Amino acid sequence: MIGLEVHAQLNTKSKLFCSCPTLFGSDPNSNTCPVCTGQPGALPVLNTEAVRMAVMAGLAMNSTINKRSLFARKNYFYPDLPKGYQISQFEEPVCTGGSVEIEHKGKINKIRLNRIHIEEDAGKLVHVGAPGIWGSKASAVDYNRSSVPLIEIVTEPDLSSPDEAREFMIILRAILVSLGISSGNMEEGNLRCDANISVREKGDAKLGVKVEIKNMNSLKAIERALAYETARLEQMKRAGVPIEQETRLWDESGQKTYGMRTKEESHDYRYFPDPDLLPLEIGEAWIKGLKKTIPPLPLERKKRYEKSHSLAESEARLLMVNPGYADFFDKALGSYDNPRNLANWIFSELLSYESDFSRIHIDPADFSRFLKKIDSGEISGRIGKEMLKKAFTEKKGLMEIIEREGVKQITDSAAIEKAVDEVLRSNKKQAEEYQSGKSKVLGYLVGEVMKATRGKANPGMVNEMIRKKLGK
Repeated sequence: MIGLEVHAQLNTKSKLFCSCPTLFGSDPNSNTCPVCTGQPGALPVLNTEAVRMAVMAGLAMNSTINKRSLFARKNYFYPDLPKGYQISQFEEPVCTGGSVEIEHKGKINKIRLNRIHIEEDAGKLVHVGAPGIWGSKASAVDYNRSSVPLIEIVTEPDLSSPDEAREFMIILRAILVSLGISSGNMEEGNLRCDANISVREKGDAKLGVKVEIKNMNSLKAIERALAYETARLEQMKRAGVPIEQETRLWDESGQKTYGMRTKEESHDYRYFPDPDLLPLEIGEAWIKGLKKTIPPLPLERKKRYEKSHSLAESEARLLMVNPGYADFFDKALGSYDNPRNLANWIFSELLSYESDFSRIHIDPADFSRFLKKIDSGEISGRIGKEMLKKAFTEKKGLMEIIEREGVKQITDSAAIEKAVDEVLRSNKKQAEEYQSGKSKVLGYLVGEVMKATRGKANPGMVNEMIRKKLGK
């Protein structure tokens, strides 16, 4: 049985309780102030944008939005926690319950949520001489991340396998990105996951001892760590070795988990209401207004792409799990009526230049006009690909490139005939080979005409004209 605790950094411009920026990649300790470093006398002021995003997440995941919630101090010591406590929510979170639907092995599974709460992030330890704490000579602390707003999404132990846990994370990330509340970038630490796992005999109603796994920084790491820990716990169970409740770290390089500490219970953190923050009260009218802004969820989108647009399951899934692709597809489809061709160009061409659609500068409406020009024969597919390459290389608009290059396809039969005649005169040997039955030579001759016209001649017309002239 597997339950997940997912921390998602929110896309706010400033931190949860101060005005420091949340920029990733800044110089160490450059985005800090007395509030986020816990200096005496500094008082927190709640970022209401973070509250809005937390409520959006709860609405998208069918949670109950609590009209009243409390911030509490979670007390523990660690070098990356400058105050000696973390401001979080405990007894009264902003959202309770809820569920996320995932598709796994051909079935729709509803994964229940326990809660969603708001909390501040800790700083970040930077290890010197090694990628992790093992083997490092020293560790430095960067407090830029301290007090960056998070939501923690806690599931019930409804996940039954490592691959199902991975699928849950894929869908959850798609939801958060679709809502625009998190980038979902695991490499930058915007989305982090801890797992609680236990094993028990088949038919045994009693839950096994829970082990927590931390330091899983990618979808592959989540699946590998859970697979390793499942095998380890099952082996201990079969051997009759007692399983202790503990926290373990996943070591990606060694592909195994290591014991870190005995797992704490909630009373170990000595939670109590934060005296510097008033209870958070949320109005019903505000909740109703936010509910109207919730976009279609991943599985809804996938069904629409398959049924309404006749996309293959693999194509629909690729759009579903990458909201950036899906948004581009939907916008381009607003002025283009061939969804299969649009999907083909997105997957075969656009993705070869940029996998992150948030960084694609091509306008969806321009892309629609571009495809219409190819469909109508105004420009050839080959020329279209060249123009697309130039647009990405030069970081300029696609239509701007097409107009600048003057690549309108030649469809005038007289102009094409002139080019064909010149090619046949200078390639008499190949022309004779074609007439003697070597049909493959036709491709060479068509290519020579296309080369002579700089790719502007209509290839269908060229093909037909050569056949006629050579009596085939």
